[in-house]
Amino acid sequence: MNSVNVEQFKAMIRSGCANLENHAAEINTLNVFPVPDGDTGTNMSMTFTNGYQEAIKCNSDSVSDVAKAFSRGLLMGARGNSGVITSQIFRGFYQHIEGKEEIDVSDFSLGFENGARVAYKAIMKPVEGTILTVIREASWYANHDFETQPFDLNTYFAKLVQYSAESLERTPDYLPVLKEVGVVDSGGSGLLRILEGFKAYVDGNPIDFLEKKEETTVNPALMLENEEFGYCTEFIVRLDEDYLKKFDEKILKKKLTDMGGESLVVVRDEDLVKVHVHTLKPGDALNIGQRYGEFVKLKIENMQEQHSTIIANANTEPKKQVKEEKKKEPKKYGLVAVAAGEGITKLFYELGCDVVVSGGQTMNPSTEDFVKVINDLDNCENVLIFPNNSNIILAAKQTQSVLSDRNIYVIETKSIQAGLSAVGMFNANADVEENIADLNDVIANVTAASVTYAIKDTTFEGVAVKEGDYIAIANKGIISSGKDRKAVVLELLEKLCDDKDKEIITVIVGDDKNDEEVSLIEDYISKNTDLECEIIDGGQPVYSYLIGIE
Repeated sequence: MNSVNVEQFKAMIRSGCANLENHAAEINTLNVFPVPDGDTGTNMSMTFTNGYQEAIKCNSDSVSDVAKAFSRGLLMGARGNSGVITSQIFRGFYQHIEGKEEIDVSDFSLGFENGARVAYKAIMKPVEGTILTVIREASWYANHDFETQPFDLNTYFAKLVQYSAESLERTPDYLPVLKEVGVVDSGGSGLLRILEGFKAYVDGNPIDFLEKKEETTVNPALMLENEEFGYCTEFIVRLDEDYLKKFDEKILKKKLTDMGGESLVVVRDEDLVKVHVHTLKPGDALNIGQRYGEFVKLKIENMQEQHSTIIANANTEPKKQVKEEKKKEPKKYGLVAVAAGEGITKLFYELGCDVVVSGGQTMNPSTEDFVKVINDLDNCENVLIFPNNSNIILAAKQTQSVLSDRNIYVIETKSIQAGLSAVGMFNANADVEENIADLNDVIANVTAASVTYAIKDTTFEGVAVKEGDYIAIANKGIISSGKDRKAVVLELLEKLCDDKDKEIITVIVGDDKNDEEVSLIEDYISKNTDLECEIIDGGQPVYSYLIGIE
């Protein structure tokens, strides 16, 4: 095989998309921290699927046009750092092949090399030992071989996959933390799966989406009652042509049931399929649904929020109405924050945010999610985004290029704790530069810590962790681990309170709240420190406690 036309290019993308999705759960486990927010596979799969959906909708006979649509879809659907970098790789690829109806080996070879360059340029501080390293090394070696002695497309992808796999194996040499934990880079692993899918198509063995997902390990969160906790997830999918005839409601129901879904309803009406499911992992449900086609409608609601009191609902509804009315009036600033949990969301609104985008550690919003809410803030001269998670910052920053005519500023808050402090200190009367400088100072003064549970056995910086243990994390390290959550929290507080320069401690309580434990924490802080303490009922999933000290 020496060249690729439009239909072949689309089929190649599909094969790469299927291989990535089929291995998403496996990629998710390649997490340095043994916490339940390893979502690189999910983020990359959702990003790539969005690009694929845009590619197949393009009716042009030019590969260039399809590549442009694919690149745009990746850009808008980008989730997480690896998803954003993936979108930049294929943005660079499109730039090289622009204007071509068919593409040959040279186009692929130089296209991926350009993709590596564009991806590196898009990242302010590129880190080696990541997906960036894999695409740079693999594309360079494959192109070097081709320029030395030209070969066909089959040989090119064989070499590209080989060099990608070898580069991936070397990622722990660049990042010692990967070597310590015994994993390779998750983003690089996702890229390898995409390229393997491309190669499989070129070799005449395209990869299809798996009909049956591998079973996942039960974690402590599944001990909760799904009817009371978790997320009510609803979506409508317009079936791809491939599924119009072979779609089977029973298969979809089984997939959603196997992932722990309850209160399940699946209804088909011609080319539309409506799904309602209660699940602790809405991202997994969306992944399953998205493989059948394009989302027409999507809604996710926290069921614990639905059980909140009428008074709480009354406090939030007028806020939405006021927000709509204010939209008509010009404003100097519009504030957008990312959060999960009813209490945290409510607090961001009370502090002055115009929009709170649902998301966090386990469900990163896409670039398109930010674009939509910013478009709704068309009355605001300047928009400030508070991502509140390091894995969301790049997706937020991509809105600056998508909406280049708007004044968008991303305040690099890497935790909910930093985000709350920053939004609380925002000055609506100050100019943009002054605000950004002041907010960065606030963020730098916040020490963020958290308590969650471990999803696997590991040893990190000398701390042994067992699956199911509670773990305390601070300053990018594991402070303590054990079966007794009270003991783990108190050990964390002891370490945090050693800093005599701090004045305020904020404890944000998750959706697995234990009143006795919270009282114990308050007593400990009161008796052992001079810190001013604030307890917030955050209602966030996954993390029992988010603690900020400043």
